[in-house]
Amino acid sequence: MDLYKILSECRLCPRECGVDRLSGETGFCGAGDKARIARADLHFWEEPCISGENGSGAVFFSNCTLRCVYCQNYDVSSKGKGLEKTDEELADCFLELQDKGANNINLVTPTHYIPQLVSALDNAKKRGLNLPVVYNCGGYEKAETLKLLDGYVDVYLPDMKYYSDKYAKRYSGAKDYFKTASEAVSEMYRQVGKWEFDNSGLIKKGVIVRHMLLPGLIFEAKKIVDYLFEKYEDKIWLSLMSQYTIMPGVRGMDELNRNLPKGYYETLVDYCASLGMENVYVQEEGSSDLCYIPEFYGSYQSLSEEGE
Repeated sequence: MDLYKILSECRLCPRECGVDRLSGETGFCGAGDKARIARADLHFWEEPCISGENGSGAVFFSNCTLRCVYCQNYDVSSKGKGLEKTDEELADCFLELQDKGANNINLVTPTHYIPQLVSALDNAKKRGLNLPVVYNCGGYEKAETLKLLDGYVDVYLPDMKYYSDKYAKRYSGAKDYFKTASEAVSEMYRQVGKWEFDNSGLIKKGVIVRHMLLPGLIFEAKKIVDYLFEKYEDKIWLSLMSQYTIMPGVRGMDELNRNLPKGYYETLVDYCASLGMENVYVQEEGSSDLCYIPEFYGSYQSLSEEGE
């Protein structure tokens, strides 16, 4: 199946713009017919089972299907900062990360480049790529599109940002977010099943759902926790994120133009414990520092050039 044909009337994401990306048209995400990369490097700030000691081979893709107002990667997600790469060059990138000792290939915000990714992964696997593939996304995914990745992805790492349409629409322009994201997580779990770890504690397959706590929305977070625990129990992992950082996009939104109140995050952690949840990753205080936001390349460098 030639997945590139999808780009002639692109409906990969729930926005379903229908633009002809092969002829130079762009829709909501701003992506064209080639994958655009903002950064590729060993990344040490993912969950411990992903980063480990060697680091995750994170490839940050430019553009985004959500563009949340509080996005910490604004230059990449909204401005499209990065450089276009062919499928073969993208495969080269995966193999360079493997050569550097990466634990996995971590595809960050990749939804709008699925045809390119499938082609690049096929190419890289023929040339010796044997690492687990992590699909790291915002959760706003079409289940139908995710089916194209069946057999290519080992670990799904989606966000589940909102429970209520009100906040999804206000902060991400996606009023159908929870329905869409819950269907997406269901498809992800269908593909990879219950988690498995190797002897060193690195995840081999499974689903880890992230939720970043937003100021004033702990009641939303609890609803998401309740939903995930009721539906999946211990079959998936939950990652609670405390790294909310005030970004320029929240100016004029008083409810978001502030840091998390002291003790707010701990309240959510305690709530999970009260439910009897055990498969939960939590962050240490200070994870909201700007130093945790990667510096993206103005133009893409090969990994071998970085060490020179």
